[in-house]
Amino acid sequence: MAGKKVLIVYAHQEPRSFNGSLKKVAVEELSKQGCTITISDLYAMDFEPRATRKDVIGALSNPQFFNYGVEAYEAFKKRSLASDITDEQKKVQEADLVIFQFPLYWFSVPAILKGWMDRVLCQGFAFDIPGFYDSGFLKNKLALLSLTTGGTAEMYGKTGVSGDFRYFLWPLQHGALHFCGFKVLAPQISFAPEIASEEERKAMVASWAQRLKTIWEEEPIDCTPAWYFRK
Repeated sequence: MAGKKVLIVYAHQEPRSFNGSLKKVAVEELSKQGCTITISDLYAMDFEPRATRKDVIGALSNPQFFNYGVEAYEAFKKRSLASDITDEQKKVQEADLVIFQFPLYWFSVPAILKGWMDRVLCQGFAFDIPGFYDSGFLKNKLALLSLTTGGTAEMYGKTGVSGDFRYFLWPLQHGALHFCGFKVLAPQISFAPEIASEEERKAMVASWAQRLKTIWEEEPIDCTPAWYFRK
């Protein structure tokens, strides 16, 4: 939709990968709609995933005992967070929709993307106590996980060997995104592209492009435990 701003946080090492194709088609489709698109290509940026003392510029509030969460909160309030963090926070602040594009690693995000979440979504910026879940600071924004798996869809079914795919979405969608207030759209899961045929891979890319045509009309998922742990 014209005028909308989209941030794609992209975590894959290879531009010609299937994840790269999904990112590329998202840029093409959303650009056609007149959206402004910003990409954080984490590997290309050599993004620092570790939450360390270096994230605070200047003096610590308690130099005797380093508490990262407290120091990041104080630094956010004093505008003394490292510039790579504040650059990403500015991108998030400006976005109407944040798309996370990544391969599933150990039922979670790659370390570089986990580090982005650890460092960028700090207290004061994304949430406060109180000021989380439905009252999180990013409550006027949409978020969407677009991910690829190694295992097949059958493996992630209710009776599959890996369990219902909603289980691995719980910590990411609920514990991180919803906690910060995001309205979470249904995930786009491309199952096992590495063992799929060329036709199947093309169909997965096409279905993502098709979905993006009406993405602004979608209703967020019901962010409650029942959505994830339904019987």
